[in-house]
Amino acid sequence: MAILSTKKRLKKELKLIDVFAIAAGTTLSAGFFLLPGIAVTKSGPALVLAYVIAAIPLIPAMFSVIELATAMPRAGGVYYFLDRTLGPQFGTIGGIGTWLALILKVAFALVGMGAYITLFFPEVSITPIAIILAVLLGILNCFGTKSSGKFQVFLVSGLILLVLVFVAGGIPEINFSNFNNFFGSGFENIFATAGLVYISYVGITKVASLSEEVENPEKNLPKGVIIALSSTVLIYVVGISVMVGVMSSEGLSGNLTPAAATAEIVFGKVGSIFITIAALLAFVSVSNAGIMSASRYPLAMGRDHIMPRVFVRLSKKGTPLNSILITVAIIILILLLLNPAGIAKLASAFQLLMFALVCLAVIVMRESMIESYDPGYKSPFYPWLQIFGILSSLYLIFQMGWMPALFSIALIIIALVWYYHYAQEKISRSGAIYHIFERLGHQRYDGLDSELRGILKEKGLREEDPFDEIVTRSLVIDLKKPSNFECVVKDVAENISSSIPLTKEEIIKQIMDGTRIGATPVTHGVALPHFRMENIEHPYMALVRSIDGIKIQIYNPLTQEEEDEAIVNAIFFLISPENNPAQHLRILARIAGRVDEESFTNEWINAENEHELKEALLHDERFMTLVIDKGETSEVMIGKQIKVLTIPQGCLVALLRRQDQSIIPKGNTILEAGDRLTIIGDPSAMKEMKKLYS
Repeated sequence: MAILSTKKRLKKELKLIDVFAIAAGTTLSAGFFLLPGIAVTKSGPALVLAYVIAAIPLIPAMFSVIELATAMPRAGGVYYFLDRTLGPQFGTIGGIGTWLALILKVAFALVGMGAYITLFFPEVSITPIAIILAVLLGILNCFGTKSSGKFQVFLVSGLILLVLVFVAGGIPEINFSNFNNFFGSGFENIFATAGLVYISYVGITKVASLSEEVENPEKNLPKGVIIALSSTVLIYVVGISVMVGVMSSEGLSGNLTPAAATAEIVFGKVGSIFITIAALLAFVSVSNAGIMSASRYPLAMGRDHIMPRVFVRLSKKGTPLNSILITVAIIILILLLLNPAGIAKLASAFQLLMFALVCLAVIVMRESMIESYDPGYKSPFYPWLQIFGILSSLYLIFQMGWMPALFSIALIIIALVWYYHYAQEKISRSGAIYHIFERLGHQRYDGLDSELRGILKEKGLREEDPFDEIVTRSLVIDLKKPSNFECVVKDVAENISSSIPLTKEEIIKQIMDGTRIGATPVTHGVALPHFRMENIEHPYMALVRSIDGIKIQIYNPLTQEEEDEAIVNAIFFLISPENNPAQHLRILARIAGRVDEESFTNEWINAENEHELKEALLHDERFMTLVIDKGETSEVMIGKQIKVLTIPQGCLVALLRRQDQSIIPKGNTILEAGDRLTIIGDPSAMKEMKKLYS
């Protein structure tokens, strides 16, 4: 049995290709290999148009999910977003409902293989095979996200390759007369068909539930999901066109293996075999991705006390073992007792409702004005795209009939009963929606801002954040005797007042007022006073060290009275432009992250000069100090202008130290022996730089 641990965070093992494979793999399945033969009955040749229309309502949800996932990359996806925006009641509805809907879709996919397997093995019973496959995929997921992610890439690569062969061979065989009377079925039937085939796309955003495990989610999530949706819509449109063009809508109608039937006409029996293999890859793919995504919902809800804490525990492989086991167990139960094919279609209506709420969640987060809400990707056309997403999702639910609506209501009731009878007494948070209305200010949940700041700390800086440059150009004060915070503030204010449009007295007031209201963090022997102001173009920093210590008063943020005092060895002052609060918070988060590292205190205390103090704070692969001296590799720089030096592209000489004086380097600055250069740059360029002059 795997050893369990209670470590809080899942491993970041999913790359861009994994995000694409999971998003595409949850989309290319029944919608391509099964539904066309059913959906064409109502729409006729306009089935192609119905697939295009069905993708349109998903676009607002896709952009909204990407924005929320890059701001809050946490396991649980839709559950986490709704919980933190609309409150835990909505979070419970979204979590339990989406988890069950995903489970039903996985069971549907496993059963969907039956139609293709029976083409060649009519006597085979699909249920035992589906159960065995569910168990095997569950075991694979227990071995780590990286393993199941690699398997997903293999499945999707094989699937897309076979589908492309199908499309390439089928296009020349299209009979365009099969598209005559294109709109003959009427627009009402075309829209009804769009509602039916909508389930083909709903898996595209499920990768959001794995966002905590994605490397660099601010880049890889948007790219992976957008590329996946664009690719799958193109494949659907061209592939369905081939099916209708080769077989005609009449020949396609009622066929449960439309892709195989078309392939047999184009390629013969061999084509039917290969497209059946593609179908099996598709159904296994959606099942694997579905189990990966679904199993993160109990984990996320367990963290928040909405589900039992047993689901929080991770195996030694870093996977939510108990969550995977319960997910697979319910899948097997459905396969044994229910008809998942019919129920999975009803679950699509619930997905539409969740997409409408996700669009609403983006509006709530934007209008809440929480400064620590810092998505790496912002949805375009806000708020009109979100409003369209809400209205179009509700319209499609209405078009699907009363049974799907009743199913959605039933799931909502189940979730609310669970919340009020199990979870309510265990939690005390509320959503960002209470930040919007001043009349609800007493219900505002400040813990959300704290949680988002923690996420900022984990995500780190962005490429455009000039943290290295800010530190290398910062003021450094190295105190040689004990002092107190007020004296240090006066000293820093006197030095900084010449660089920013505030007087010494105004700077002192800003810092001291912020400290008295509890806005100056004090931790690990470090204090971090900070504020933002108008009319400056970039952030300013001052670094203060005192080996003997600086006494600082700690104030209660509620009463603004002195509560305690601390002795710190470092004070980092940060002043940022008023118009960029998110960058200000990211810089603070980066400093806090460095201070938390075990190596910081030792490096800070033992630093011998200004450069080493800055190095102690940066401690980054994007930073190096180079001393120019005879007999060293840097000797070739002596007597040369900076602009003619051999420096890799992507590196910048940010500071020059000469005989205890700091000089801002220029292109025509001539270097001398003994000069000390501070160089910053991107990691790959810095690696090359260190090879040249190490």
